[in-house]
Amino acid sequence: LLLQRSREAKAAAYCPYSRFAVGAALLTAGGQIFSGCNVENACYSLGVCAERTAIQKAVSEGHTSFKAMAIASDREDDFIVPCGACRQVMREFGRDWDVYLTKPDGTYILKRLEELLPLSFGPEDLGK
Repeated sequence: LLLQRSREAKAAAYCPYSRFAVGAALLTAGGQIFSGCNVENACYSLGVCAERTAIQKAVSEGHTSFKAMAIASDREDDFIVPCGACRQVMREFGRDWDVYLTKPDGTYILKRLEELLPLSFGPEDLGK
């Protein structure tokens, strides 16, 4: 279901400049799913990725504990991976959750967030 919801979110992507549609679906610890798509802007740096959109939607509804995220794109040759900024935003909410990296044909690989962002910096490091 999570992979399907990420593909559905991709359909809503606003990407007139890159034409690189991405969708993400985030599973909370409570079992709810929040989806997001990338939203570009003519001022390129103001765009936001699908992964961060899904996280911001979940947080705005009071959810900060996550189990998994699936990410979808139209890349056929490689699995879609989150950018560095998204990895750091994901890390804000823990390092031990699953990330499904997919291809349009439905195949996927499963990674733990800590594999995607090793030796990471998080909220607990601020008190040191």
